Amino acid sequence: MAAESVRHPVAGAPPAPAEVAVYAEGVLVGLAGAAAIALWFFVIDVLQGRPLYTPTVLGTALFRGGRGLEDPAHLAVSLEMVISFTWVHALVFLILGMGTARLVASVERNPSLGFGVVLLFVVLQYGFLQVSMVVAEPVLHALAWPAVLGGNLLAAAAMVAVIRWRHPTLAIEP
Repeated sequence: MAAESVRHPVAGAPPAPAEVAVYAEGVLVGLAGAAAIALWFFVIDVLQGRPLYTPTVLGTALFRGGRGLEDPAHLAVSLEMVISFTWVHALVFLILGMGTARLVASVERNPSLGFGVVLLFVVLQYGFLQVSMVVAEPVLHALAWPAVLGGNLLAAAAMVAVIRWRHPTLAIEP
């Protein structure tokens, strides 16, 4: 009987190239989603005559606990809030992108997981909107919830477009 050799990762050893590729793809997917939603709200803000209003509102809600959102119509644009929120926004989307890339890699190995991933996406989108309506009520007074929903769907579409571009033969089985 021959002994099988099993390779275990060594602590401190560099990750395998395939694993690095998954994380690199995750960065690309996350940046696509972050850029799509940022561009969406920038266009909305410009059309309403208040460039950078949305990241100011979201930064104020996140970093100041909503102080200043009592009268959102008179909230002055703050470059500090815009930059701070943009960093957090980018980091969150990078994490989401890496998680998405890991899930896609799992679906490539086992296509029957694909429907579960799609279902997870739908549940998370619905959950995000519900939590936003309960927890971030002052923000939704300043920003219209249809714009938030549209931005999330646009970001998701951008992320899916990158995945389809990188994996044109990805199959999802029921």
